[in-house]
Amino acid sequence: MNEVIKQVDCSILCGERNEKEQNKAYDEGKSKVRFPDSKHNSSPSLAVDVAPWPIDWDDASRFYYFAGRVMAVASGKGYRLRFGGDWDGDMNLKDQSFNDLVHFEYMGKVETEER
Repeated sequence: MNEVIKQVDCSILCGERNEKEQNKAYDEGKSKVRFPDSKHNSSPSLAVDVAPWPIDWDDASRFYYFAGRVMAVASGKGYRLRFGGDWDGDMNLKDQSFNDLVHFEYMGKVETEER
C-alpha cells in the first residue's frame, strides 16, 4: 500500500483485527468468517481493507478501478493478491456471492518459471 498511495490517494480502513473486532465484522455481515479464520487475524495482518479517497460507497466502479491499480502494483512488486471483488481470481466480477470491494489478501510471491 506504500507503493499504491504514490499513484492514487487511498485510505487504510482496517488491517489486523483482534477476536472482538473480527467477530463483530462477522456479526455485521462484513466478513464471512469468525476469528481466527480471517487473514486479518494474523500478526502482521495478511489482509487489508483499503478504499480510494475520497470514499464514495455508492460508486462501485471506482472501487473496481482502484483494485486494478492495487493488483498491478502488487504484481509489479512480485506479490500475488486476492481481491474481495473477485475471490476466485477468474476476472469474472459477476460470479461473486459476497463482494468486499475494499479487501485485499496477500497470497504469496509470484512464482516465476526458470528459463
